[in-house]
Amino acid sequence: MGGALEPRLIPERVLARVVLADEDGALAVGLARRALGDALAGGTRMAWGARAGAVNLPAVFREPRGVFVTLKRYPSGSLRGCIGFPLPVFPLGEAIPRAAVAAAVDDPRFPPVVAEELERITIEVSVLTVPERIRAGRPDDLPRSIEVGRDGLIVDGLGSSGLLLPQVAPEQGWTSEEFLDGACEKAGLPPRAWRDLRVTVKRFRAEIFAERGPGGPVAREVPELTPDGGRPAP
Repeated sequence: MGGALEPRLIPERVLARVVLADEDGALAVGLARRALGDALAGGTRMAWGARAGAVNLPAVFREPRGVFVTLKRYPSGSLRGCIGFPLPVFPLGEAIPRAAVAAAVDDPRFPPVVAEELERITIEVSVLTVPERIRAGRPDDLPRSIEVGRDGLIVDGLGSSGLLLPQVAPEQGWTSEEFLDGACEKAGLPPRAWRDLRVTVKRFRAEIFAERGPGGPVAREVPELTPDGGRPAP
């Protein structure tokens, strides 16, 4: 997935951080759910895209942002789909519906979501900062450059790439080194491939908003920062 918008054309001050109010987060999740409802009810992608664009949204939704939409089964919390845009190639108000529908029907790990499932699925929207390459003196220094619970990772090299959102490492109880290994495995690479000088590692941060129940109240999620032992910090 991609688009014609070049990230370099967007002011750096806009890309360096994401600051959404709680009400913006609730709007973002609501936009994802409306797009899913439209698409799974038989609407075309053109139809739900036009409908989403017609919604009167705050100015931040007109700014290009990277975004991922995660679908989880309720109440187990198991993954049902997750797809998004690592780079700000679309305005947020357009990127969210695109990512939501793709997470439901295009994630190759799962069969497509059907309309009847929506009442048993919660939606989580992660709005990303632009990834930046981690420039460590030596590969062994990479783990010390990562804050588990705050940083997401992209591993790119050897003909493959993989991304893990910031919330993944705390959910798994990983150390920063295990997080790097996991990102490599997501890319289809050996766990220690991040030590290879042909592989680049980028980090990003995210603001995360999630439903407490299917179609229910939306809350800001703050992953727990963890020390290198992989357990939540006091």
